[in-house]
Amino acid sequence: MVAGNTNVAIIEIKDIHKVYKMGDTEVRALNGVSLSIEPGEFVAIMGASGSGKSTMLQILGLLDTPTSGSYKLMEREVATLVEDDLAAIRSQTLGFIFQMFNLLARTSSTEQVSLPLLYSDPSLPHDDPKRLLEMVGLGERMDHKPNELSGGQQQRVAIARALINKPKLILADEPTGNLDSKSSEDVIDFLGKMNASGITVVLVTHEPDIATHARRIVTMKDGKVLSDVENPQSTITAPAKVESPTLKENLQKKWSFNFSWRQYQWRQFNAYFRQAFRALIANKVRSGLSVLGILIGVAAVIAMLAVGTGAQKSLEQQLSSLGTNLIMLMPGSLQVGGVQQGVGGTSRITLQDVDAIASVPMVKRVAPEVSSKVQVTYADKNWNTSLTGTTPNYAEMKSYQPIYGRFFTMDDVQHRNRVCLLGITVIKNLFGENANPVGQWIKINRVNFQVIGVLPVKGSNGFMDRDDAIVVPVTTAMYRLLGRLYVNYVDVEADSSDDTGPAGDAVKAFMMKLKHIPNLPGNDGAFQIRNMADIQATLSASTQIMTILLSSIAAISLLVGGIGIMNIMLVSVTERTREIGLRKAIGARRLDILSQFLIESVAVSVMGGAMGIVLGWSITLLVSKFAGWNTVVTPSSVLLAFGFSALVGILFGIWPAHKASRLSPIMALRYE
Repeated sequence: MVAGNTNVAIIEIKDIHKVYKMGDTEVRALNGVSLSIEPGEFVAIMGASGSGKSTMLQILGLLDTPTSGSYKLMEREVATLVEDDLAAIRSQTLGFIFQMFNLLARTSSTEQVSLPLLYSDPSLPHDDPKRLLEMVGLGERMDHKPNELSGGQQQRVAIARALINKPKLILADEPTGNLDSKSSEDVIDFLGKMNASGITVVLVTHEPDIATHARRIVTMKDGKVLSDVENPQSTITAPAKVESPTLKENLQKKWSFNFSWRQYQWRQFNAYFRQAFRALIANKVRSGLSVLGILIGVAAVIAMLAVGTGAQKSLEQQLSSLGTNLIMLMPGSLQVGGVQQGVGGTSRITLQDVDAIASVPMVKRVAPEVSSKVQVTYADKNWNTSLTGTTPNYAEMKSYQPIYGRFFTMDDVQHRNRVCLLGITVIKNLFGENANPVGQWIKINRVNFQVIGVLPVKGSNGFMDRDDAIVVPVTTAMYRLLGRLYVNYVDVEADSSDDTGPAGDAVKAFMMKLKHIPNLPGNDGAFQIRNMADIQATLSASTQIMTILLSSIAAISLLVGGIGIMNIMLVSVTERTREIGLRKAIGARRLDILSQFLIESVAVSVMGGAMGIVLGWSITLLVSKFAGWNTVVTPSSVLLAFGFSALVGILFGIWPAHKASRLSPIMALRYE
């Protein structure tokens, strides 16, 4: 009994039973234990191994639950509390000192002592970690890790950690069991000072010389209390007066989302990130393989999207170079007496027809085309290329304005002038690199032509070089070079992109009427209409499908990487089971454990994603430089790949994190 203390018991247990089932066998660790401990007492619980003393301490510390019986802690029945409430009590009210110290590897003494602050309400009183370390004689060991401390020093760190939140009750489980006599005396001295300050101390030990320091000794045997006596030989002075603590205020208090709460959250996540990287560095090979899986997946997604987007952009540029709002009128074939004639056999398009088509509604302008393969020579050089005969409208309709010189005029068409414009490929093969052929004379099929312009660069798609071309007036091509009376087809530009369909129908109907072709089912193919907008839409859709297909294949590697993350996190949970038990014992909630392991999983994904972005970008540059493919890395593709990698980390990390969060504190602490 503490002098001047008339308060109710801080601990009151009645008829506590704890039964463990091992197969078909029941083991009764506690068998009807009743005990009352008042505030400010120093109680030693003694007993041989298997007497139930450690089980009772674990129940008193809310690490384990009784099979039956009543347990009131600070006037509150704890059997009705949920797990997060129990974690809050452990964080704010209890302090644990473990026999095996339970210190985190690769963590400094200051961080060890500060650990309970991660899980406590910052508005509640707490001590300074450095001051506590100085108090226990470790002022010069604040930055030392457990492997750099002796057993006695490690136990002092554990004592300082138990005091950080200014607990009302200290529970010490064999705190001197692994220490020498000098260190044991130091630990008992510290416990005595804590008790003198008003903290209730409950000590479990099997050493009589340690128990004699306590003012009250409870002896247990076979799960029952054998004796409960005052110890007149105690060396520890009782505190003069101790106020009875209560749980009601702490449990009824609701944390609000104010600035201090956000600061608390940031402190948690900041610590989780540091611990995540510390855990990853500790297992470099295993972590590296998991990062590699995400890295390859992200790089593949970015590279495939870049290739697909580049192909789509190239296609769009090539199609736009053909002109906008265009349709093509081509001669077809007729059926005479049920027999289909050859293409162009009965339907022909003349230059006069072209002029007439220009008057059709919704038609902006027209340009005939006559094409053929020709041989062109200059000096001692010769080249086989494609020749197109057309009119000046061709330059505007198909974006063929020359980069040097001029395009031919209607006067050139009317007088069948022998003038031409050359593509870059023809110029390179006849005149060499960086030559300006404007004003020079060449021979096309042995006919002299003067070069008046250089055509714009259109590029190659791998099957056709659109810069390997010559353009001449249509009349010159038909009557001076090729000896033709009809054009191959007619380019028709509609007033707008919305008019391409109606304009095509109108042009076809006009030609049927102009050629006096009856509108019969067999004559539908007399003239054919090709809509460039439809062709562009079809090719763009095909390119998008290929891009999606390539990206889907690349995403499979991300899923494989995600499986690797799940594997490393499951192994991590297994290896760090005792750490999880420690964190729960000092107040960590399920959400805290879930967040910590989930952050570690996301950290792997983020690291792999960041490096994957760099690798993917480098691959696109190499492909563009050495393979000559057009690649385009868009911000959306980078965000997609990075976001997907983070999502993989979350999805594949949830199960291991959830598994860790549901571990029982006592079962985790007992894990070997």
